[in-house]
Amino acid sequence: MKKVLVLFGGCSSEHDVSVVSAASVLANIPADRYEILMMGITKDGRWYLYEGDPALLPNDQWLTSGKITPAVVSPDRSAHGIVVNRQGTPERIRIDVAFPVLHGKNGEDGTIQGLFQMAGIPFVGCDMTSSAVSMDKIFTNTIADQNGIPQAAWEWINKHDYETGEKTLDAIADRLGYPIFVKPANAGSSVGISKAHDRAELEDALQLAFRHDTRVLFEEFIDAYEVECAVLGNDAIETGVPGQITPANEFYDYNAKYDNSASILNIPALIPDEKRKEVAESARKVFHALGGSGFSRVDFFVTKDDYRVLFNEINTIPGFTSISMYPKMMDAAGVSYPDLCARLLELAEEKWS
Repeated sequence: MKKVLVLFGGCSSEHDVSVVSAASVLANIPADRYEILMMGITKDGRWYLYEGDPALLPNDQWLTSGKITPAVVSPDRSAHGIVVNRQGTPERIRIDVAFPVLHGKNGEDGTIQGLFQMAGIPFVGCDMTSSAVSMDKIFTNTIADQNGIPQAAWEWINKHDYETGEKTLDAIADRLGYPIFVKPANAGSSVGISKAHDRAELEDALQLAFRHDTRVLFEEFIDAYEVECAVLGNDAIETGVPGQITPANEFYDYNAKYDNSASILNIPALIPDEKRKEVAESARKVFHALGGSGFSRVDFFVTKDDYRVLFNEINTIPGFTSISMYPKMMDAAGVSYPDLCARLLELAEEKWS
């Protein structure tokens, strides 16, 4: 039986979502095919092998379970796994494949992927380069433009250029018009994102974004439906049934995603069938352009007046909670949650074999 290491938690604003996603993944990996090991990373960056009940992951109850032991992923390829520090004595445990369920920074941005690539351990999802580029909204938009993928008009600024006046908010507003979405270049799950309706709000939004990154993206407002598509595969890519979000808040921010049950999820998306097909094809194109592998969720705007399909962003480790769109969209396409987990592990070994 192959050993799979599931990583959760992490030093990220999405730590709490990660532990909930991981609990769902752990409940659905086929136990008759895989021996499962669990490794948690605390909010302050401590790593532990967890040998307790997966049900204790939410709210970080696992940390007080008495079932944790300091451990790390070894970059030494001869180890091909983890090193556990049991009462001062190191113990090596070889693993066959890793499943990082780490959302946002330090999990979705190429950092953990680089560690696994150094260690020679197959892992679920996009590789280091694809993860890093997809996490950075400015790089992602640049690549989309170069590949002829339609998207909203956009601009960007870094802290130095703003402070020296090299670029100005007035020039950005003149080009994009209000309202303007303001986003940190590197942050997940709508963290640090604002919708600015005037110059004062634009300044406040920029300062909020600067708390998360020194580079900030500005996008024109699009009056549109928010439509998402799940992609699965390495070279041959299949998609889930595209779904549509009706946010509980003014836009689909962190609260609307995870804390507000009033957000409405429709699968299939409430757009014409030919537009759902266009969304699926565009998702494949984005995934290939960014060098994706394994899985991702690709988000789009579909304009309300003429149904234009515009790329919004890609999430290389999408949410896997019980209310998350990715597993729901794949299930609508006939891939159950347990089958999805098994497929992802198989794709990981296929890519890195």
